[in-house]
Amino acid sequence: MKPSIIIADDHPLMLKGLQDFLTEKEYNIIDSATNGKEAYKLILKHEPDIAILDIRMPHLSGIEIAELCQDKLDTKIVLITFEKNSIFYHQAKQLNIYGYLLKELALVEIENCLKAVTEGIPYFSKEIEEQFSNEVEMDLNVLTPSEKRILKLIAQNKTAKEIASLLEVSKRTVEKHKSHIIKKLNLESKHNGLLLFVKENESLFL
Repeated sequence: MKPSIIIADDHPLMLKGLQDFLTEKEYNIIDSATNGKEAYKLILKHEPDIAILDIRMPHLSGIEIAELCQDKLDTKIVLITFEKNSIFYHQAKQLNIYGYLLKELALVEIENCLKAVTEGIPYFSKEIEEQFSNEVEMDLNVLTPSEKRILKLIAQNKTAKEIASLLEVSKRTVEKHKSHIIKKLNLESKHNGLLLFVKENESLFL
């Protein structure tokens, strides 16, 4: 018996194309949505085996829906996207999302992906894996509250002196924290390496 599936995408052509393709292949498509809020309601209502979600949607993103479903539902999340974005990739890995497909390859890879996911095996587009799997996976949970606060302040363009003043510590203590952050996240210790890392991943800290 094929798994029950919900599809959500705010691009009508993508939604219809994927829905028609899977229906033709006799997959059990039980419903579809054009925004994240609607998709989440459908997941709660039907509790499908698999939810194929666009990463960027109005109201709730595919990542946000995955966070809401985590530890609450058994629905396996498959994300689809046009973007080759390392932040989304690492967030998906941290959330233990089952599938991650590039939209331009979705119709080519979707059947292999669904087969793997049904068997409980994660499936990420080969192109995405090759591009990002060698990067350091960012687990910000290894950081202390003080270190996370410092990253947020760096993202707000605060200098070490300003951070020291705001946290009521010495500038030397701030530099020590920054050194610990670099080690914990396996970042390059070159000049401005931490600042570059924060700017490249700004959305994680603001």
